[in-house]
Amino acid sequence: MIENTPPRQLPVCLPPHSDELLSSWISRHAAFYAVPPLVMLRHCLPEASALRATDLQLSSDQEIRLANMFATEPAVVRRMAFTNVAQSSRRLIAARPTQICTSCSPAYTEPAPILRSQLLGWRITCPLCGSQLLDAVGRELPCPFRQYCAAALHGERLLDDEAERDIRTWASPSEIARLLLMRRMTWPPPREENLWRFRVLGAIVPDLDHVIAEQQENLPTPAKPILPLQLRPALLAGVAIVERAGPEMLRMLRGHMMGDNRVRFTDAAENIIARAHRSNVSSQMHLI
Repeated sequence: MIENTPPRQLPVCLPPHSDELLSSWISRHAAFYAVPPLVMLRHCLPEASALRATDLQLSSDQEIRLANMFATEPAVVRRMAFTNVAQSSRRLIAARPTQICTSCSPAYTEPAPILRSQLLGWRITCPLCGSQLLDAVGRELPCPFRQYCAAALHGERLLDDEAERDIRTWASPSEIARLLLMRRMTWPPPREENLWRFRVLGAIVPDLDHVIAEQQENLPTPAKPILPLQLRPALLAGVAIVERAGPEMLRMLRGHMMGDNRVRFTDAAENIIARAHRSNVSSQMHLI
């Protein structure tokens, strides 16, 4: 097939489920036609390298070609992918499902559809029905941060607004999340084998240090800040608390850092604050 040649519409097209991920929809068609998923994708997009790449980035031309082959509209294809997710939020998209809503995930089809929300590392509730998400195999794990529930839900809204609608307040919530996962120093200094437990987030959510020690759960790095579902409310609450307190809290938090880590934290925090100041000045100029 020559690239950019419109593919013929499939004889049978399966309707997508609400919030279904694009690669999941393509894979279900592949199963129906008894071909590998990548073969199905390349029937339409010969240049495609992987299903995962298609979830993350689609050009307008690719959206149109997929829509033509699957008898739908380009806007429908776009909503199934992560193309419109803000670049700063991409680190919070998991490579495979990390959670599930048993009410909204159809269990009567094979293969079972994968929903976009199953990969979103900032969510603790289902975007379709608002129910609490369960872990990837459908278990409700006890959350040790229930007292931060309201703040966590606010943090979820902040991160969702940034990722899905490109809406921010004075700072990028996803950048705040990354800062909160940097390592911090405590006093007296911990033993070297315990340094992994202490993150900046623990200075805001004091229960975190104890929970991490008790569960022996090593938190992820700022480069891929997706926490296990039962620990995620702590990070979401931390984001909400910093956002509400404003830039001075970021400056206060650097007091918990030492050495090169403090320098990296300070540089990142000051960049966030400087962008917020420029945005504020620009908004005021527009009002004059």
